[in-house]
This record gives sequence, structure tokens and C-alpha cells, in this order.
Amino acid sequence: MINPHRWRLDGQRALVTGASAGIGKAVAAELLGLGAQLLMVARDERGLELAREELLEDAPHALIETFAADIADPGQRAELLDWVEDIASLQDDGLDILVNNAGSNLSRAATDYGEDEWRAIFELNLFSAFELSRQLWPLLTRHASSAIVNVGSVSGLTHVRTGAPYGMSKAAMHQMTKNLAVEWAEDGVRVNAVAPWYIRTRRTSPKLADPDYLDEVLLRTPMGRIGEPEEVAAAVAFLCLPAASYITGECIAVDGGFLRYGF
Repeated sequence: MINPHRWRLDGQRALVTGASAGIGKAVAAELLGLGAQLLMVARDERGLELAREELLEDAPHALIETFAADIADPGQRAELLDWVEDIASLQDDGLDILVNNAGSNLSRAATDYGEDEWRAIFELNLFSAFELSRQLWPLLTRHASSAIVNVGSVSGLTHVRTGAPYGMSKAAMHQMTKNLAVEWAEDGVRVNAVAPWYIRTRRTSPKLADPDYLDEVLLRTPMGRIGEPEEVAAAVAFLCLPAASYITGECIAVDGGFLRYGF
């Protein structure tokens, strides 16, 4: 007999970073649709509030709270952590889900980066996710089972034209996923990742607007199309569900077959 609760997140509290647009916003919407309470974080305060308002139009009684912060900044990250702890303390029920989605890229030749530029990519893409995971571990372990999902990239699994620091940071995020999954399994914290290929977002729009470049991308994608944020969000949500309770340390490519391309 099918247990419908295995496919729901009713009453669970989820923190999503980079939640004002693109994949992060889609993840927030997906988790909300499955019954989760949302804590949405992003640098863009106005964009974050607009995203919240849009979600509330579809779910007017949903519990959605927002916090504007640059999580790559240690001071702002500390303020975010205090905010999350205060919310969790009010109901004494911790945190169930953490989605480390915030990230950025600056695509150029390896020799053209300034040190501050490539370090900034690592600060946001990797170090902030590691710090949030570590600092929120006490709240996640209040439950018998909780989940962290890291939004990595196919760039961390193979070479693509994104710039070395981005691919390096995502490769490290995938390795972090494996290490934390093993270390925290006994604490009831599952840690997984997704690795998207080209997804139709604000950040990818300029490159995909070049028809020649778009043709090259599609030729390397067996499904012959660009992915949508909702398709990444669905994979993230699955990894958060009780139905995925025996899955940890995995990285699911959401890539239309890109990584399996042959000739």
C-alpha cells in the first residue's frame, strides 16, 4: 500500500539560498507545493520580496519568511544564522531541509582572473555552503531524518566553457557532499547534490541568446533542448522527500543526457 506521506513535506521547515530567482525560486515553489514551510534567502531584497509575494498568490496561507543577505560575507552569514536559530527556537523544532543553491560565475580564461575574482567565486559557491551546513547541523540533527541538497553543476564533473574557478568550486562541492553524507549519516542528516547543465535562467540568457552558441549546446544535449528551473527543482525536492530516505552522498545530473553524450 502506498504511503502518501512519503511524498509530502508537510510541516517541514526548509531554508533555500539564492531563492529570489531562477533555480532557487523554482526550488522554493516546489517545496512549498509539497507542504514545506519556507525560509528564503538572497542578496536581492526587492527580488526576494517579489518572489515571496508571487508564491503567496498561489498559496495565500503558506508560511514563508525571507531574509536578505550576502551569504559569502561572514558578518551577513552570521546574521542569517541568528535569524534561523531564532525562528527554530520559537517552535523548538529545528530545521528539516537546507538547499545550498546560491552561486555565481565569472567566465574568462584562467590567466585573466584577478585573485579577488576567483576567490569570490569560491567564497559564494563553496565556502558559504560548507559554513551554512556546519553551522546549521545542530538544528538539522533535532530530527530523526533531515536533508541537505547542494546545487552543483555538470561543470564540476566534466569540462565546460564556464571558467576554471567555477568548475573547481562545483567539483569541490560534489566532494563535500560525499564527505558530509558519510560523516553525518549516523546523525540522520542525508546530504545529496544535483548537477544541472544549461538551464533557462536569467544568468544563462545572454549566452543562449547567441544562436550559434545555442546550436552547439543543443548538439551536445541528447534531449535537444534547454532545461527549465522547475526540472532541477523537482530533482532537489525528491532528494528532500521521505521517499528518498535511503539515498545519501549522491549527485543527480539534471542535464538532458549531456554527461552521457557519445560519438
